[in-house]
Amino acid sequence: MSSLNNVQEALLRNRHLVHGRLALVGVRDAALLNHWPAGGLAITEHFGAFERLQQVTGWVSVFGAPAKGEVPEPCNTAVVFLPKAREELTFRLKLAASLLVPGGHLLLIGEKREGIAGAVKQLKLVAPDSEKVDSARHCQVWLGKPEQHDTDFSEAAWVGWHTIEAAGVSLEVAGLPGIFSDGRLDEGTALLLASLDTVAPSGPVLDFACGAGVIGAWMQKRWGVAVDGVDVQAQAVTCAGLTYDRAKSSGNILPSDGLDAVTARYRTIITNPPFHSGVATDTSMTENFLKQAARHLNPGGELRLVANGFLPYPRLIKQYIGNCRVLVKTPRFSVYSAHRH
Repeated sequence: MSSLNNVQEALLRNRHLVHGRLALVGVRDAALLNHWPAGGLAITEHFGAFERLQQVTGWVSVFGAPAKGEVPEPCNTAVVFLPKAREELTFRLKLAASLLVPGGHLLLIGEKREGIAGAVKQLKLVAPDSEKVDSARHCQVWLGKPEQHDTDFSEAAWVGWHTIEAAGVSLEVAGLPGIFSDGRLDEGTALLLASLDTVAPSGPVLDFACGAGVIGAWMQKRWGVAVDGVDVQAQAVTCAGLTYDRAKSSGNILPSDGLDAVTARYRTIITNPPFHSGVATDTSMTENFLKQAARHLNPGGELRLVANGFLPYPRLIKQYIGNCRVLVKTPRFSVYSAHRH
Protein backbone atom coordinates (compact mmCIF):
# COMPACT_ATOMS: atom_id res chain seq x y z
CA MET A 1 0.00 0.00 0.00
CA SER A 2 3.01 2.32 0.20
CA SER A 3 2.54 3.56 -3.38
CA LEU A 4 -1.04 4.65 -2.69
CA ASN A 5 -2.00 8.08 -1.42
CA ASN A 6 -3.99 8.68 1.77
CA VAL A 7 -7.34 8.75 -0.01
CA GLN A 8 -6.72 5.45 -1.78
CA GLU A 9 -5.52 3.83 1.43
CA ALA A 10 -8.70 5.04 3.15
CA LEU A 11 -10.81 3.35 0.50
CA LEU A 12 -8.95 0.05 0.77
CA ARG A 13 -9.14 0.19 4.55
CA ASN A 14 -12.94 0.34 4.18
CA ARG A 15 -13.32 -2.09 1.34
CA HIS A 16 -15.69 -4.14 3.53
CA LEU A 17 -18.27 -1.41 2.78
CA VAL A 18 -18.07 -2.12 -0.96
CA HIS A 19 -20.72 -4.64 -2.03
CA GLY A 20 -21.58 -5.95 -5.47
CA ARG A 21 -20.72 -4.07 -8.65
CA LEU A 22 -18.53 -1.02 -7.99
CA ALA A 23 -18.40 2.42 -9.63
CA LEU A 24 -15.47 4.78 -9.04
CA VAL A 25 -16.38 8.38 -9.89
CA GLY A 26 -13.49 10.80 -10.35
CA VAL A 27 -10.78 8.12 -10.24
CA ARG A 28 -7.31 9.05 -11.55
CA ASP A 29 -5.03 6.13 -10.63
CA ALA A 30 -5.42 2.98 -12.71
CA ALA A 31 -3.42 0.97 -10.14
CA LEU A 32 -6.34 1.29 -7.72
CA LEU A 33 -8.53 -0.79 -10.03
CA ASN A 34 -6.29 -3.82 -9.62
CA HIS A 35 -7.50 -4.14 -6.03
CA TRP A 36 -10.95 -5.10 -7.43
CA PRO A 37 -10.24 -7.88 -9.94
CA ALA A 38 -13.96 -8.46 -10.40
CA GLY A 39 -14.06 -5.17 -12.29
CA GLY A 40 -16.65 -2.42 -12.36
CA LEU A 41 -17.14 1.07 -13.76
CA ALA A 42 -14.40 3.73 -13.70
CA ILE A 43 -15.32 7.35 -14.55
CA THR A 44 -12.75 10.12 -14.91
CA GLU A 45 -12.71 13.65 -16.31
CA HIS A 46 -8.95 13.42 -17.04
CA PHE A 47 -8.09 12.10 -20.51
CA GLY A 48 -4.64 10.80 -19.56
CA ALA A 49 -6.17 8.86 -16.67
CA PHE A 50 -8.87 7.55 -19.00
CA GLU A 51 -6.27 6.14 -21.38
CA ARG A 52 -4.57 4.34 -18.48
CA LEU A 53 -7.86 3.08 -17.03
CA GLN A 54 -8.74 1.51 -20.37
CA GLN A 55 -5.77 -0.84 -20.01
CA VAL A 56 -7.19 -2.54 -16.89
CA THR A 57 -8.96 -5.78 -17.68
CA GLY A 58 -12.54 -6.23 -16.48
CA TRP A 59 -13.34 -2.54 -16.03
CA VAL A 60 -15.56 -0.32 -18.15
CA SER A 61 -13.88 3.09 -18.38
CA VAL A 62 -15.70 6.33 -19.25
CA PHE A 63 -14.27 9.75 -20.10
CA GLY A 64 -16.59 12.38 -18.62
CA ALA A 65 -20.26 11.77 -17.90
CA PRO A 66 -21.48 8.49 -19.40
CA ALA A 67 -23.61 8.74 -22.52
CA LYS A 68 -26.70 6.61 -22.85
CA GLY A 69 -25.68 2.99 -23.28
CA GLU A 70 -22.12 3.40 -21.95
CA VAL A 71 -22.99 1.88 -18.56
CA PRO A 72 -23.83 -1.80 -19.10
CA GLU A 73 -25.57 -2.36 -15.77
CA PRO A 74 -26.33 -0.51 -12.49
CA CYS A 75 -23.90 -0.61 -9.59
CA ASN A 76 -24.40 -1.52 -5.94
CA THR A 77 -21.73 0.79 -4.52
CA ALA A 78 -20.45 4.09 -5.90
CA VAL A 79 -17.29 5.76 -4.58
CA VAL A 80 -16.97 9.50 -5.18
CA PHE A 81 -13.54 11.12 -4.95
CA LEU A 82 -13.53 14.75 -3.88
CA PRO A 83 -12.95 17.18 -6.79
CA LYS A 84 -11.26 20.56 -6.54
CA ALA A 85 -14.40 22.59 -7.34
CA ARG A 86 -17.41 22.44 -5.02
CA GLU A 87 -19.81 22.77 -7.96
CA GLU A 88 -18.30 19.66 -9.50
CA LEU A 89 -18.90 17.66 -6.32
CA THR A 90 -22.68 18.03 -6.59
CA PHE A 91 -22.38 16.97 -10.23
CA ARG A 92 -20.38 13.87 -9.24
CA LEU A 93 -22.73 12.95 -6.41
CA LYS A 94 -25.82 13.18 -8.62
CA LEU A 95 -24.05 11.17 -11.32
CA ALA A 96 -22.98 8.52 -8.81
CA ALA A 97 -26.50 8.25 -7.38
CA SER A 98 -27.90 7.70 -10.89
CA LEU A 99 -25.61 4.70 -11.38
CA LEU A 100 -26.89 2.81 -8.34
CA VAL A 101 -29.52 0.14 -8.00
CA PRO A 102 -32.36 1.04 -5.59
CA GLY A 103 -30.90 0.81 -2.08
CA GLY A 104 -27.32 1.13 -3.33
CA HIS A 105 -24.68 2.88 -1.23
CA LEU A 106 -22.56 5.96 -1.81
CA LEU A 107 -19.07 6.48 -0.36
CA LEU A 108 -17.49 9.96 -0.33
CA ILE A 109 -13.75 10.12 0.37
CA GLY A 110 -11.44 13.11 0.63
CA GLU A 111 -8.72 14.87 2.54
CA LYS A 112 -9.28 17.65 5.03
CA ARG A 113 -7.15 20.06 3.01
CA GLU A 114 -9.37 19.35 0.00
CA GLY A 115 -12.45 20.43 1.96
CA ILE A 116 -14.07 17.15 2.94
CA ALA A 117 -15.70 18.72 6.00
CA GLY A 118 -17.60 21.25 3.89
CA ALA A 119 -18.40 18.64 1.27
CA VAL A 120 -20.51 16.67 3.72
CA LYS A 121 -23.28 19.27 3.42
CA GLN A 122 -23.50 18.55 -0.29
CA LEU A 123 -23.45 14.80 0.33
CA LYS A 124 -26.39 15.06 2.74
CA LEU A 125 -28.49 16.80 0.10
CA VAL A 126 -28.24 13.59 -1.92
CA ALA A 127 -28.04 11.08 0.94
CA PRO A 128 -29.48 12.73 4.11
CA ASP A 129 -28.63 9.87 6.48
CA SER A 130 -24.92 9.78 5.58
CA GLU A 131 -22.50 9.12 8.42
CA LYS A 132 -18.74 9.27 8.90
CA VAL A 133 -17.29 5.76 9.02
CA ASP A 134 -13.56 6.51 9.09
CA SER A 135 -11.18 9.36 9.84
CA ALA A 136 -7.43 8.84 9.70
CA ARG A 137 -4.30 10.32 8.11
CA HIS A 138 -6.13 13.58 7.30
CA CYS A 139 -8.85 11.72 5.39
CA GLN A 140 -12.52 11.11 6.03
CA VAL A 141 -14.83 8.44 4.62
CA TRP A 142 -18.61 9.01 4.60
CA LEU A 143 -21.27 6.43 3.80
CA GLY A 144 -24.83 7.13 2.73
CA LYS A 145 -27.80 5.84 0.79
CA PRO A 146 -29.29 8.23 -1.82
CA GLU A 147 -32.82 9.23 -0.96
CA GLN A 148 -34.10 9.12 -4.52
CA HIS A 149 -33.39 6.60 -7.24
CA ASP A 150 -32.97 8.75 -10.35
CA THR A 151 -31.46 7.04 -13.40
CA ASP A 152 -32.11 9.94 -15.80
CA PHE A 153 -28.87 11.84 -15.20
CA SER A 154 -28.05 14.03 -18.21
CA GLU A 155 -24.91 16.13 -18.59
CA ALA A 156 -26.78 18.41 -21.01
CA ALA A 157 -29.06 19.52 -18.17
CA TRP A 158 -26.01 20.92 -16.33
CA VAL A 159 -24.75 23.07 -19.20
CA GLY A 160 -25.01 26.81 -18.57
CA TRP A 161 -24.26 29.77 -20.82
CA HIS A 162 -22.74 33.18 -20.19
CA THR A 163 -21.64 36.04 -22.42
CA ILE A 164 -18.14 37.52 -22.43
CA GLU A 165 -16.85 40.60 -24.20
CA ALA A 166 -13.23 41.22 -25.14
CA ALA A 167 -11.78 43.86 -27.46
CA GLY A 168 -15.20 44.59 -28.91
CA VAL A 169 -16.05 40.95 -29.60
CA SER A 170 -19.03 39.38 -27.82
CA LEU A 171 -19.18 35.63 -27.34
CA GLU A 172 -21.56 33.12 -25.76
CA VAL A 173 -19.62 30.54 -23.76
CA ALA A 174 -20.78 27.15 -22.45
CA GLY A 175 -20.04 26.03 -18.91
CA LEU A 176 -20.18 22.87 -16.80
CA PRO A 177 -19.37 22.28 -13.12
CA GLY A 178 -15.61 22.11 -12.59
CA ILE A 179 -14.56 23.93 -15.74
CA PHE A 180 -12.03 26.75 -15.45
CA SER A 181 -13.45 30.27 -15.08
CA ASP A 182 -17.09 29.25 -15.48
CA GLY A 183 -19.38 32.24 -15.80
CA ARG A 184 -16.72 34.89 -16.38
CA LEU A 185 -13.75 35.91 -18.50
CA ASP A 186 -10.67 35.38 -16.35
CA GLU A 187 -8.07 38.12 -16.10
CA GLY A 188 -5.28 36.14 -17.74
CA THR A 189 -7.31 35.20 -20.82
CA ALA A 190 -8.57 38.79 -21.15
CA LEU A 191 -4.96 40.00 -21.22
CA LEU A 192 -4.02 37.34 -23.77
CA LEU A 193 -6.92 38.31 -26.04
CA ALA A 194 -5.94 41.98 -25.78
CA SER A 195 -2.47 41.03 -27.03
CA LEU A 196 -4.07 39.30 -30.04
CA ASP A 197 -6.30 42.23 -30.98
CA THR A 198 -3.84 44.28 -33.04
CA VAL A 199 -2.27 41.77 -35.44
CA ALA A 200 -3.85 38.61 -36.82
CA PRO A 201 -1.90 35.50 -35.80
CA SER A 202 -0.49 33.28 -38.53
CA GLY A 203 -2.41 30.09 -39.11
CA PRO A 204 -2.77 27.25 -38.58
CA VAL A 205 -3.38 27.93 -34.86
CA LEU A 206 -3.66 25.64 -31.82
CA ASP A 207 -5.14 26.61 -28.45
CA PHE A 208 -3.57 24.37 -25.80
CA ALA A 209 -5.65 23.86 -22.59
CA CYS A 210 -8.53 25.45 -24.47
CA GLY A 211 -11.03 25.28 -21.61
CA ALA A 212 -14.49 26.31 -22.81
CA GLY A 213 -13.16 27.40 -26.20
CA VAL A 214 -13.05 31.15 -25.52
CA ILE A 215 -9.76 31.91 -27.29
CA GLY A 216 -10.50 29.92 -30.45
CA ALA A 217 -14.06 31.17 -30.86
CA TRP A 218 -12.95 34.76 -30.17
CA MET A 219 -10.16 34.55 -32.76
CA GLN A 220 -12.55 33.21 -35.38
CA LYS A 221 -14.87 36.16 -34.78
CA ARG A 222 -12.07 38.73 -34.61
CA TRP A 223 -9.79 37.51 -37.38
CA GLY A 224 -11.61 34.75 -39.25
CA VAL A 225 -8.88 32.31 -38.24
CA ALA A 226 -9.76 28.67 -37.56
CA VAL A 227 -8.27 27.45 -34.28
CA ASP A 228 -7.91 23.85 -33.14
CA GLY A 229 -8.28 23.26 -29.40
CA VAL A 230 -7.06 20.56 -27.03
CA ASP A 231 -7.75 19.96 -23.35
CA VAL A 232 -7.28 17.12 -20.89
CA GLN A 233 -10.60 17.73 -19.09
CA ALA A 234 -13.88 16.18 -20.28
CA GLN A 235 -15.95 19.24 -19.32
CA ALA A 236 -13.63 21.46 -21.36
CA VAL A 237 -13.88 19.27 -24.45
CA THR A 238 -17.68 19.28 -24.20
CA CYS A 239 -17.97 23.01 -23.54
CA ALA A 240 -15.45 24.04 -26.19
CA GLY A 241 -17.42 22.05 -28.76
CA LEU A 242 -20.66 23.75 -27.70
CA THR A 243 -19.05 27.21 -27.69
CA TYR A 244 -17.62 26.63 -31.17
CA ASP A 245 -20.98 25.38 -32.46
CA ARG A 246 -22.87 28.41 -31.15
CA ALA A 247 -20.25 30.82 -32.55
CA LYS A 248 -20.19 28.89 -35.84
CA SER A 249 -16.44 28.50 -35.42
CA SER A 250 -14.36 26.05 -37.41
CA GLY A 251 -11.47 24.13 -35.93
CA ASN A 252 -11.21 20.73 -34.24
CA ILE A 253 -11.60 20.14 -30.49
CA LEU A 254 -9.63 17.17 -29.26
CA PRO A 255 -9.13 15.49 -25.87
CA SER A 256 -5.42 15.14 -25.14
CA ASP A 257 -3.09 14.73 -22.18
CA GLY A 258 -0.57 17.41 -23.06
CA LEU A 259 -0.04 17.24 -26.82
CA ASP A 260 0.06 13.42 -26.92
CA ALA A 261 -2.99 13.15 -29.21
CA VAL A 262 -1.93 16.00 -31.52
CA THR A 263 -0.41 15.05 -34.88
CA ALA A 264 -0.58 18.36 -36.79
CA ARG A 265 1.99 21.17 -36.89
CA TYR A 266 1.11 24.81 -36.32
CA ARG A 267 2.35 28.28 -37.11
CA THR A 268 0.96 29.61 -33.81
CA ILE A 269 0.30 27.92 -30.47
CA ILE A 270 -1.59 29.95 -27.87
CA THR A 271 -2.21 28.99 -24.27
CA ASN A 272 -3.36 30.01 -20.83
CA PRO A 273 -2.05 26.82 -19.17
CA PRO A 274 -3.15 25.41 -15.81
CA PHE A 275 -0.66 25.36 -12.98
CA HIS A 276 -2.53 23.42 -10.30
CA SER A 277 -2.69 19.73 -9.59
CA GLY A 278 -5.53 19.39 -7.09
CA VAL A 279 -4.88 22.17 -4.59
CA ALA A 280 -1.09 22.35 -5.10
CA THR A 281 0.89 24.49 -7.52
CA ASP A 282 2.37 22.27 -10.23
CA THR A 283 4.28 23.72 -13.20
CA SER A 284 5.39 20.31 -14.52
CA MET A 285 2.34 20.16 -16.81
CA THR A 286 3.40 23.35 -18.56
CA GLU A 287 7.04 22.25 -18.76
CA ASN A 288 5.97 19.00 -20.43
CA PHE A 289 3.79 21.01 -22.82
CA LEU A 290 6.69 23.30 -23.74
CA LYS A 291 8.89 20.29 -24.51
CA GLN A 292 6.17 18.92 -26.81
CA ALA A 293 5.25 22.29 -28.32
CA ALA A 294 8.65 22.66 -30.00
CA ARG A 295 7.85 19.55 -32.06
CA HIS A 296 4.47 20.93 -33.16
CA LEU A 297 5.58 24.45 -34.06
CA ASN A 298 6.78 25.15 -37.57
CA PRO A 299 10.27 26.71 -37.74
CA GLY A 300 9.85 30.36 -36.81
CA GLY A 301 6.37 29.69 -35.45
CA GLU A 302 5.17 31.59 -32.40
CA LEU A 303 4.26 30.42 -28.93
CA ARG A 304 2.15 32.93 -27.01
CA LEU A 305 1.49 32.17 -23.34
CA VAL A 306 -0.14 34.05 -20.47
CA ALA A 307 0.68 33.18 -16.86
CA ASN A 308 0.94 34.52 -13.36
CA GLY A 309 4.12 36.56 -13.11
CA PHE A 310 5.58 34.51 -10.25
CA LEU A 311 5.76 31.31 -12.31
CA PRO A 312 9.20 30.42 -13.79
CA TYR A 313 8.07 30.25 -17.40
CA PRO A 314 10.45 32.68 -19.19
CA ARG A 315 13.40 30.39 -18.46
CA LEU A 316 11.50 27.30 -19.62
CA ILE A 317 10.21 29.02 -22.76
CA LYS A 318 13.73 30.09 -23.68
CA GLN A 319 15.03 26.58 -23.01
CA TYR A 320 12.51 24.72 -25.16
CA ILE A 321 11.18 27.23 -27.72
CA GLY A 322 13.40 30.29 -28.20
CA ASN A 323 14.14 33.77 -26.89
CA CYS A 324 11.27 34.91 -24.70
CA ARG A 325 9.93 38.45 -24.60
CA VAL A 326 7.17 40.06 -22.56
CA LEU A 327 4.37 41.52 -24.70
CA VAL A 328 2.10 42.74 -21.90
CA LYS A 329 2.56 42.88 -18.14
CA THR A 330 0.25 43.68 -15.24
CA PRO A 331 0.87 43.32 -11.49
CA ARG A 332 -0.48 39.75 -11.68
CA PHE A 333 0.00 38.45 -15.22
CA SER A 334 2.43 38.50 -18.12
CA VAL A 335 1.95 37.59 -21.77
CA TYR A 336 5.06 35.95 -23.21
CA SER A 337 5.99 35.41 -26.85
CA ALA A 338 8.72 33.25 -28.34
CA HIS A 339 9.50 32.00 -31.84
CA ARG A 340 10.79 28.50 -32.38
CA HIS A 341 14.56 28.24 -32.89
